[in-house]
Amino acid sequence: MTDRTTRVEERLAHLDRVTDEMSDVIARQQKEIDRLTRLTEMLMQRAAEREMDTGGGLPLADQKPPHW
Repeated sequence: MTDRTTRVEERLAHLDRVTDEMSDVIARQQKEIDRLTRLTEMLMQRAAEREMDTGGGLPLADQKPPHW
């Protein structure tokens, strides 16, 4: 094998490893984003229910700001 072919194969192996590592990181990040999205939705729902329980009309998140 030529020296050039060896360098290309080494580079390709390195790029394959880096791609696999990045894929793992992206998969973990997506799971965390999904978990945080569910948590945020749950907290928003709880806040809206609490506002309704305290006698408020529309939940604060659904009201237009006073300058509108």
